[in-house]
Amino acid sequence: MDVFGDETIAFLDAYARRVAPPLRTHCLVSAVRASGDGYEVESSDGTWRCRAVVIATGAFNVARIPEVSRAVPPDIVQITTPQYRRPALLPTGGVLVVGAAASGAQLADEIQRSGRDVTLAVGEHVRAPRTYRGRDVMWWMDLTGLNDERYDQVENLARARNLPSFQIAGYQDRRNIDLNALRAIGVRIVGRIAGVREGKVQVSGSLRNVCELADLKMNRLLKIFDDWATSHGIGHEIEPPHRFAPTQVDTSPPLSLDFAKSGIKTILWATGFRPDYSWLEVPILDRKGNIVHDGGVVIKAPGLYVLGLPFLRRRKSSLIDGVGDDAHDLTAHLLSHVGLRSASPADSVAAR
Repeated sequence: MDVFGDETIAFLDAYARRVAPPLRTHCLVSAVRASGDGYEVESSDGTWRCRAVVIATGAFNVARIPEVSRAVPPDIVQITTPQYRRPALLPTGGVLVVGAAASGAQLADEIQRSGRDVTLAVGEHVRAPRTYRGRDVMWWMDLTGLNDERYDQVENLARARNLPSFQIAGYQDRRNIDLNALRAIGVRIVGRIAGVREGKVQVSGSLRNVCELADLKMNRLLKIFDDWATSHGIGHEIEPPHRFAPTQVDTSPPLSLDFAKSGIKTILWATGFRPDYSWLEVPILDRKGNIVHDGGVVIKAPGLYVLGLPFLRRRKSSLIDGVGDDAHDLTAHLLSHVGLRSASPADSVAAR
């Protein structure tokens, strides 16, 4: 595990020791169902009855694989990001990485640097620099208040909750892994996968438009940072403003890829995740399998709450340093539900 993972684990361990909640570790929850005026939680460590349940299992439990994968020839190995470990374990040959959000960009970078030929299929993505004007991009997001933007302040909440993650990685050298950086090390950039037929991948011709839109949105974000720095008088404390080169796209990007001719032997699906609520026996899911809630409060099931989902109550809701504010907000609602008294293990159970 890298140093960042070690630090995160150490932080969580220290937090648990300081707060000293009645934690049950390595405890698998197999079912949550309504019971009387509360809920029954069935687990490998027993069954509890409680007035409220906080579902904090996140939204990234199962890899999302598009239907087009069914048409891929059987001799092409298909894996998802959770199944990937390192380049040496992939079959010999080229690799097609599908998806250009954070995971796809990082894996394309790592696999290409290992000596493999990588093709990256790019759809909608959010381009952002790892650092800007000498400061980390997340420092800017916190400083300008963008990470604190609330769910009831955005124009299109559904879209905001489904945006891809920033094209950034936690490398110690803080290098960018945008499409230009990937092209510079030899990654072949193509458009979104539109279909697979007769041993060929059909590629969308929208690559240039998609990249131009990502550039436009990044520059709008950087302008917000610049305007904030100017209005708050900190411009002299940081580096001058600048802009990054536009995303470079081939004059005539390919509209198809032949598996045999291109040498691609593996497809790595970096196409996102979906939540897994197979254990949840309360009818609160929409047709896409997501919990229906209002800022974390499940309206159709009093006493049920959810935490850690994208843009739950704030833009930072799914970040490790952002869920605390949401938890603070929901605590007041939960205490009201259980009768305006201090919460105890008998009053609420957090599913983790």
